[in-house]
Amino acid sequence: MTQPAIQIKGLRKTYQGGKEALKGVDLDVPRGAVFGLLGPNGAGKSTMINILAGLVTKTSGSVGIWGWDQDRNPRQSRASIGVMPQELNLDPFFTPRGALEVQAGLYGVPKAQRRSDEILEMVGLSDKAEAYARTLSGGMRRRLLLAKALVHSPQVLVLDEPTAGVDIELRQMLWANVRKLNREQGVTIILTTHYLEEAEEMCDEIAIINHGTLIARDSTANLLGQLDAKTMIILPDEKPAQLPEAAGVSVDVREDGSLALSYNAKETSPESVLGAVHTAGIRIRDVRTEQANLEDVFLDLTRGA
Repeated sequence: MTQPAIQIKGLRKTYQGGKEALKGVDLDVPRGAVFGLLGPNGAGKSTMINILAGLVTKTSGSVGIWGWDQDRNPRQSRASIGVMPQELNLDPFFTPRGALEVQAGLYGVPKAQRRSDEILEMVGLSDKAEAYARTLSGGMRRRLLLAKALVHSPQVLVLDEPTAGVDIELRQMLWANVRKLNREQGVTIILTTHYLEEAEEMCDEIAIINHGTLIARDSTANLLGQLDAKTMIILPDEKPAQLPEAAGVSVDVREDGSLALSYNAKETSPESVLGAVHTAGIRIRDVRTEQANLEDVFLDLTRGA
């Protein structure tokens, strides 16, 4: 059986002073996936990413990257992963091309195998190849961080809040590149983001971490199916004289005049909701349903934890 791209077992990290950031996390990330790692601030996501990148020393547990044990084969495991950090940590006196050449040298990439110009073109920085990094806009610096993470052709790419505070055009460019890397080169993507609709759209699977503990890990579709709350949107022919009433159903009148009837699918059937609408004498012009989104699931799970 193919080994996971990332294999984490019993991962613990306790900082000086007793702060326990990770409390025995077990997590496998399958090869070729776009995998979301979500959690509130202070949940332990950044600690986990920094351990994967080799920037933080774990207290105990094991980490495998692309089949390489991080303790026994540190060079191979680091060469298998590229990290685009959240912070804009760039040397202001390097040009983008120079920064990529230095990064490639640090990873031991021979000059004949370096792809600096190809990567700069991919992230839209060809025309800024010889400009000093200090002259680049914030969005361009984010593109350069992505380029630096790709110089050694890693099998796993970690994106830590890649679109935080960027404009729509840059966000679309980033995701187009990520999809291309995943689809054409089979690169495994690990994404942390606060934009839950972004994770819902991009990720095949999602893990949610809270207070240093893994509280959920499943396919995006299965996570969305966990909540039984559903909403039926009724657009009446005319303003109703009275609102529908039924046990387990709450009604909200929206600005466009439609009625949002929320109910628990396990306790209330759609037939009984429609029956309440009929009993109230409401003629229906249009009807649709709304499912729970990832934000609902995330809030529900983190509140419970």
